[in-house]
Amino acid sequence: MVSCDHNDYEVRLVRLIHGDTNPAGPGFRQEVVPSSIDGRRPGKRESIRTGSYARVELPATPADQPGFTFATFLQPTNPAAGEQVIASRGMPYEGGPGWAIALDDEGCLEVVLGQGGVTQRHRIGPPLSRWHWYHVGLSVAEGQVAAWCRPVRQLPGEVLVPYRVLAVGGGELRTDAPLLLAATVDGSGATVRHLDGRLDRPRLFGRGVAAEDIGQLVAEPDAAIADPDVVAAWDLSRDVATDLMCDASRHGRHGRLVNMPTRAVAGYNHTGRETDFRLARAEYGAVHFHRDDLDDAGWAVDFEFTVPADLPSGTYAAWLRAGEDEDHIPFVVRPASGVTRSRIAVLISTMSYLVYENFTDLGKGVWREDNGFVGNALTHPLADPSLFREVYEYIDENSLYGPYDVHADGSGVCYASLLKPLLNLRPKFRYRTMGVPVRLAADLYLVDWLEQLGIQVDYLTDHDLHSEGAALLEPYNVVISSSQHEYWTAAMMDGLSAYLERGGRLMYLGGNSFYGIVSVDPHRPYAVEVRRWGTSWPFESPPAERHHSTTGEQGGIWRNRGRGPHALVGMGTAGAGFDRGSPYQRMPDSYDPRVQFVFAGLGADELIGDVPSLQVRWGAAGYEFDRVDTELGSPATTLVLASSNRFNQSHRSLFDDQLWYVQGRDGASTADPQVPGRPHRFARSDLAYLEYPDGGAVFAAGAICWRACLSAHGYDNSVSRVTENVLRRFADTPKGVSPSDPIDPTMSQGSA
Repeated sequence: MVSCDHNDYEVRLVRLIHGDTNPAGPGFRQEVVPSSIDGRRPGKRESIRTGSYARVELPATPADQPGFTFATFLQPTNPAAGEQVIASRGMPYEGGPGWAIALDDEGCLEVVLGQGGVTQRHRIGPPLSRWHWYHVGLSVAEGQVAAWCRPVRQLPGEVLVPYRVLAVGGGELRTDAPLLLAATVDGSGATVRHLDGRLDRPRLFGRGVAAEDIGQLVAEPDAAIADPDVVAAWDLSRDVATDLMCDASRHGRHGRLVNMPTRAVAGYNHTGRETDFRLARAEYGAVHFHRDDLDDAGWAVDFEFTVPADLPSGTYAAWLRAGEDEDHIPFVVRPASGVTRSRIAVLISTMSYLVYENFTDLGKGVWREDNGFVGNALTHPLADPSLFREVYEYIDENSLYGPYDVHADGSGVCYASLLKPLLNLRPKFRYRTMGVPVRLAADLYLVDWLEQLGIQVDYLTDHDLHSEGAALLEPYNVVISSSQHEYWTAAMMDGLSAYLERGGRLMYLGGNSFYGIVSVDPHRPYAVEVRRWGTSWPFESPPAERHHSTTGEQGGIWRNRGRGPHALVGMGTAGAGFDRGSPYQRMPDSYDPRVQFVFAGLGADELIGDVPSLQVRWGAAGYEFDRVDTELGSPATTLVLASSNRFNQSHRSLFDDQLWYVQGRDGASTADPQVPGRPHRFARSDLAYLEYPDGGAVFAAGAICWRACLSAHGYDNSVSRVTENVLRRFADTPKGVSPSDPIDPTMSQGSA
């Protein structure tokens, strides 16, 4: 699926080795691999059409039906931001037969009628209030059209239109077009005028209603399910994990939700007694529609690639070129099921890649030349808003936002999808916050280092681990993490934990990992969900809406589910700093005889990572980083091998630590300043070693930027040496034997 403004473009398959174009490092490296996709293809520009809505196919309206009534509870979340349709049939805005109940561009409720090629628009009352619940409806009977708007909670000055009869011209409103909620169609058949807001308990009747009947519709909306004239009574609290809009009436006129509007959200009658939608489904009968929702761009397939059986496992891309323009569409090739070619596996953090979908980091609109962005010397000293202006312009113009941004109405995005452009998932991409590679591009630092050392590995993905669990990892002596392995599903956590408990080994070479909760949509496996709260994220989900619609589980961070990373890998997120990093100073535990293999070839007091970094300018510790903390679950047997000792004042604790430690029992506070030469009690990065049963072990280098030092001084540096020492020991030591035991040459499996 390619959108291209050129007449044609060339495709080649490449193996990605090093993504960072910084001349201080190895530079961009890729290897062209002959393949079936090689060649030129015609270019065409594809469009993006965002906006969620519901569609219901209804039977032809009987000729003798006396009229109809549509009613629903409405919570507008972005009124006065353009015309927005609540419900519609036909093309009334085009003058075709049909109707719509909507918000006009000033946020006022209006009725739009299409009759005989003429559009009639009737404003019903004053502007509605943002985030307030109303009951709205439209009734047509015997040539009379009526509408109403009643607040669920009547306060002085609140909008109230009890029942208004409209003066309309003659004509026929009857239409057999589908019913749409939260949108209407234009002359081309495309959906337009999407709603920003929530709908709860939409109802359709085959008759008009009188003014005196509306009170019951508001007070007892579920009574409509058994009404003899009901056409459909949709219950949006059912089938929350799917795109089904269930009709609870006897007719079963179910609809389909398009473009993944947000489900498991509080309805008009939410009391706050429960915050888990599964325990109070009747209070979660709403769906939140957004004008910028999108789960599938719907682009045509331009070419397909069947992975040859003999293609080595690795990080690959379809390399597209046209004129001076190029793009890389990356993917991972894993070994065939049941086949392993190494005792070492690298786990690529595809869940985190997806959650960071099109993250606008410094903010929307910062790509503009006149944006007025001024970097904060403490939090963004290295920010560069000039990077990738065309990419961010495209993201903004097409509203391609992911779960690190907010919708047009200010509510947080909670779904991400593989079926729309992921423009920041590129090997040359750089993060504007520091002007450096992150995620995929940063993970290629390790790919390049392995290539230089001639170490063969198998590449696996989070999605593989989610699907297959511990069985995926079982054949390997050691698994290496990604640099920012932040988001984990419950199945992934279970799989890694079981692997370690059975004697597996993990090299955790990263920071801020095993942190956020993500779920995979069981019905749409290309989509994932997060619900944010409890830490330093760009926004928080409302307190009553922190359970995932796709799985029902509580979202947020694993620490707030009692399953933090400290217990798993010995350390967890300690803070962040987007400035020059720090080396590691060895701690007393580093001289324990069990871990001398880690430091082989280094001086007794040599700093670790006191070298140039391709991410933080200098030092192997920094960016986002982890520490050992027994109060947060680090096992008492965890050895703290080294700690950062040169962080500046930009390196600070995150919000969850600030809440947890108002002031530590040792008198230290998260707000204490950094002191040069001394590891901070909270905002520091550690190296650690933790043993598991049956020879299992974890080596943790708790910083995203650890691997950004691997290539320094021609790959001859302390970070490279420590990484190689641990990798070869973990890989060469047989399962069931601790890597800290003296090497028995008769049991060695040979060099990695």
